[in-house]
Amino acid sequence: MYRRRFLSLAASQLAPRTTLLFGGDVMLCRYIGETARKNHDPAYPFRQIAARLAAADITFANLESPFSDQGRPQVAGMVFKAEPDMVEGLKLAGIDVVSTANNHARDRGVYGIEYTLKLLAANGIAAVGTGTTPEQAHAGAVLQRNGLRFGFLAYAQDPNNGNHTDVEPRVCAMEIPKMREDVAAMRSRADVVVVSMHAGAEYWTKPHPIQKDFAKAAVEAGAKIVVGHHPHVVQPWERMGDSVVFYSLGNLVFDQYERSATRRGILAEVVFSGTGIADIKTIEVEMSAGSTSLTESRDLVRPR
Repeated sequence: MYRRRFLSLAASQLAPRTTLLFGGDVMLCRYIGETARKNHDPAYPFRQIAARLAAADITFANLESPFSDQGRPQVAGMVFKAEPDMVEGLKLAGIDVVSTANNHARDRGVYGIEYTLKLLAANGIAAVGTGTTPEQAHAGAVLQRNGLRFGFLAYAQDPNNGNHTDVEPRVCAMEIPKMREDVAAMRSRADVVVVSMHAGAEYWTKPHPIQKDFAKAAVEAGAKIVVGHHPHVVQPWERMGDSVVFYSLGNLVFDQYERSATRRGILAEVVFSGTGIADIKTIEVEMSAGSTSLTESRDLVRPR
């Protein structure tokens, strides 16, 4: 018995450690874009946090604004459009994978979805949750680190944002039966499955039942991490068995400066030892003047 325990401990110590870092909503237009242009630096919004983000083995965020090379830069309003050069910020920060499944995914129509996917791919950034076909949207992406395969899937509570005329390309909706199918398929391709959900009620500091139900179903289906965004404020996180759920990370790069809660977000750092979660930390970020900075506070949101 003691020998078996020793071998098990030794194996866990020898297992590769892989760090995943998760950020919340990223919007790269309006005041954020204007400030970047004023500074002649499309990566300006990420300058103060880039090194911390890039240090992780895999860094993830929710891309809230589609890219497009058509029309003038967007300086106001709720129909988002990021200028193509703003992808430099994602690259500087070492962001490896983004969710493009959110209520702003269709803001520039079919062209915006397709252009965003092409631009991200050309810059080595994986996109999950949208696609030119339903199959592509639901396939997700697999990133390999330290000999392990990490699979990412993404879903949006309101993928049409009130617009039901543009249905192609697809944006993955939060339909639990379909998500279960996707997770089952991903488990045959990946050692660890991560599910992203763009859901909940804006500015609520507690998770909505929709978030709770979807997260529970994802964990039961086999997801090791469920990461949430959309409320634009931080919500609690909790362990579910061997998995972890972050209901909302708040904003990461956004120009919602009118409330203190929307000026702050968290980065969630999950360290794996092999395929098991070995450590979880949170790091507070604060937004102002068109950029984001770290406060380096940890464990700001306690497990529920």
